[in-house]
Amino acid sequence: MSRLGTRWLGVGLASCLAVVTLSLTLTGRLALYINPDSTWFAAGMSVLVLVGAVLSFLLPLGAEADHGHDHGAGEIHDHHHPVAEPVDERPFTPRGGRNWAERAGIGVTVVGGVAASAVVLSILLLPPASLSAELAMSRDVGAPPLFAGADAVALASTGDTSSFGIGAWASAFATSTNPDAFDGDTVTLTGFATPATGGTGFQLTRLVITHCVIDAQTASVPIAADGSPPETGQWVTVTGTVRTNPDGKLEISPTSVASTPEPQDPYEY
Repeated sequence: MSRLGTRWLGVGLASCLAVVTLSLTLTGRLALYINPDSTWFAAGMSVLVLVGAVLSFLLPLGAEADHGHDHGAGEIHDHHHPVAEPVDERPFTPRGGRNWAERAGIGVTVVGGVAASAVVLSILLLPPASLSAELAMSRDVGAPPLFAGADAVALASTGDTSSFGIGAWASAFATSTNPDAFDGDTVTLTGFATPATGGTGFQLTRLVITHCVIDAQTASVPIAADGSPPETGQWVTVTGTVRTNPDGKLEISPTSVASTPEPQDPYEY
């Protein structure tokens, strides 16, 4: 049983994750977890894991514990192992039982194995979902994403902001030394609503990831809308114009705010 459990914690869990990765790749939902640029790598590694899992069943259980060389029946060693005086360094073990360290090790292994199995099986059984608005708000440190909008300054200098997403605009809004350069630019952006940091309106927010959802960073731009803002977490498409407010800060003055379903790919990269 222990050998079967060892194989499950190794080959079994790895195979489950590989199956999930390939399923998400085929359904186009792997982008909920990693940058699409890494899809080919993740899928390729998953195939290799499954091939390795199949090949592992050619070995009997416990074969990995073999000492590395076999001797046939009646075969005589043609090499000698050095002999040393036996030294009993085993810790004291009560008669008929294991010592406390062994018991603790077994307990930790069982608890860790159950936890790992539960996590992997939940990934296998539960439908994929994007990160929540609440998580995005908890990660909002009031600064633009670290790697978002890396080309924003170069593009802004040419006046070409047509490719800007929320991450690039958030970077431009936070770092621009000449806000008037953006004043009057028209935008159409899709994101989810989060509360405004001050005044009226709301923030249009999106999560920006570099490699995977673990490094997701929050990007937001202020929407100077009158009236009741959308509910927190509601996805909306905002069409409007970039304006400089009386405080000299950039914001978006919307001409329309329309509810929209969550897009197939909810992140920016």
